[in-house]
Amino acid sequence: MTGNQQRAALQRQIWQIANDVRGAVDGWDFKQYVLGTLFYRFISENFASYIEADDDSIDYTKLADSVITPEIKDDAVKTKGYFIYPSQLFANIAKTANTNESLNTDLAKIFTEIESSANGYPSERDIKGLFADFDTTSNRLGNTVKDKNARLAAVIKGVAGLDFGDFHGSHIDLFGDAYEFLISNYAANAGKSGGEFFTPQHVSKLIAQLAMHKQDRVNKIYDPACGSGSLLLQAKKHFDAHIVEEGFFGQEINHTTYNLARMNMFLHNVNYDKFNIQLGNTLIDPYFGDDKPFDAIVSNPPYSVSWIGSDDPTLINDDRFAPAGVLSPKSKADFAFVLHALSYLSSKGRAAIVCFPGIFYRGGAEQKIRKYLVDNNYVETVIALAPNLFFGTTIAVTILVLAKNKTSTNTQFIDASGLFKKETNNNVLTDKHIEDIMQAFDSKANVEYFTQSVPYEKIVANDYNLSVSSYVEAKDNREVIDIVQLNAEIKTTVEKIDQLRAAIDAIVAEIEA
Repeated sequence: MTGNQQRAALQRQIWQIANDVRGAVDGWDFKQYVLGTLFYRFISENFASYIEADDDSIDYTKLADSVITPEIKDDAVKTKGYFIYPSQLFANIAKTANTNESLNTDLAKIFTEIESSANGYPSERDIKGLFADFDTTSNRLGNTVKDKNARLAAVIKGVAGLDFGDFHGSHIDLFGDAYEFLISNYAANAGKSGGEFFTPQHVSKLIAQLAMHKQDRVNKIYDPACGSGSLLLQAKKHFDAHIVEEGFFGQEINHTTYNLARMNMFLHNVNYDKFNIQLGNTLIDPYFGDDKPFDAIVSNPPYSVSWIGSDDPTLINDDRFAPAGVLSPKSKADFAFVLHALSYLSSKGRAAIVCFPGIFYRGGAEQKIRKYLVDNNYVETVIALAPNLFFGTTIAVTILVLAKNKTSTNTQFIDASGLFKKETNNNVLTDKHIEDIMQAFDSKANVEYFTQSVPYEKIVANDYNLSVSSYVEAKDNREVIDIVQLNAEIKTTVEKIDQLRAAIDAIVAEIEA
């Protein structure tokens, strides 16, 4: 079986588990149990592999908890960020899951102890609350302890049956892929809310390439509205050859999604000391002001959400918003996220941000912010994408690429709205589509009906409108009609009709006679 076949088989199995076990529980509510169980198995096997250190004489699952010395535990937490005793490992819990009458409370205790193992260590903030949404006493699992245990055991046995092979090489990639597959499927089935925490891989890949373009080394990568971390991890996945000196940074306002993001980092083998995901409102309480600037920023912030805006008189003096001289409208925070990202961007880096298209042509405060961005030559490229690429919305979004080191005052516009492949309920970008966009982005050459580099003066004359359709002419795909030929065909058709009518009249006359 090839790697792709193994991956596809695992994905089918894990989605089947998710559907079979949840029963009457809504899939969106049940996702924490499947995702959490997968995460529990991963960190158990990851930790056991670390302790065994490729020594075939050691099987950590069979050791007694009593042989663990304080020194072993201390060293492990400093390295891995957490500690798991042999008796707490997923494999040992799975062995007795079907017969353990206290399974739900045992799991709750284990999760608490894993999180507590990091207390007082540098990893404490990265581990604390990881299992908060894996509530083993919740009535969503069943009304009785027996029902809860039965459902938990079914999930555990299902995940235990997944064949990831030995914990080496592609095994880690398979875990990460399985987790991301689950998240994407839950997002696809979650309606509008799905798009708020997960950016599809194909779009993430494009955004990551735009932000990292021609940067072989970056200090760190940042997502101010990181959701489940999919954009940050796409940057890691496609740029492992690049040097990311200080790791991955993100902030997320939703507590459940924040936990998903941290789990996602671990599952993609990003150790606790290489990521910093924080919970909170980026616009009102930004966390990473002391960590800026960032050489690469990727973001898919929520579209046109409300924020406090001008109701907080201190915000106009905030370093992020003050240079523009105006705040984003209270009912549309889109440009607040853009200005935040720009403020955190280094002088050599790029920010690639998914935006609602309306912000590029509306008047008022948004026009004034566009004027600030264009006058200061921060807008490198504006890319119009095809509709229906994201979960929960069919709109055709736009990617805004910001840079502080442009050598030209031109702004590039790319119309990629025709680049998509229809798959199930959504459109997708293929690798060829992404390659075409990146080639255009790199060359900055004008291509009819596809891309135009527009002088500063023309944008000013157009009232700082940054809508792609204002600068890239759409190709007229209507059929060209030859009027002379059409008239000749009509004449021939009329003649045939006249002949037919004459023949019919003759037949009728003969019958009547």
